[in-house]
Amino acid sequence: MSVGTDTKRNGVDTEKMFATLDLIKAQPELAKFQFRATNRWIDGAHNRSTIKGFYGAGAEDSSRSEEFQLDAGEPAILLGSNTGPNPVEYLLHALAACLTIAIVYVATARKVKLTSVESTFTGELDARGAFGLDDGTRNGFERIGVSFRVSGDATEEKLREVVERARERSAVYDMVTNGVPVDLNVTTD
Repeated sequence: MSVGTDTKRNGVDTEKMFATLDLIKAQPELAKFQFRATNRWIDGAHNRSTIKGFYGAGAEDSSRSEEFQLDAGEPAILLGSNTGPNPVEYLLHALAACLTIAIVYVATARKVKLTSVESTFTGELDARGAFGLDDGTRNGFERIGVSFRVSGDATEEKLREVVERARERSAVYDMVTNGVPVDLNVTTD
């Protein structure tokens, strides 16, 4: 591992980052993670997800002292009362957040100091599918448009390479573009 004297770049501890990568290369079983969320309906379109514990690096994680609570709902035009972003907006947020984190980590590994990363995500959806009004219309997004503006101490070509590599490594981008099997179980009372 060769990091040099620069131990922090883009807010990331480079020594810890490269040590983590070296450890996972030596012990691939440490790369297995299980993330979890629970959700409870509150009223109408309003529901709340709670996120705290997860399994990773060979053990149950206990680093989070507080749980994260994420309220979701729908705007009035979709029969809700704006209790939070709607689920497809959370998907856009998840994609934006994952790609941004990947850009920061890739830039850090490639010794690029970033000064700004901004993005806009636009999802186009025809609600007739989700409302069951047209079986020929997809339930979810028909397309997602992504626009990044990245600045740093590298050439335009290098910054574009960082973004492309981040796209290749983004877990959420992979799930959105390639799908993921979902096992649905139901218990009734």
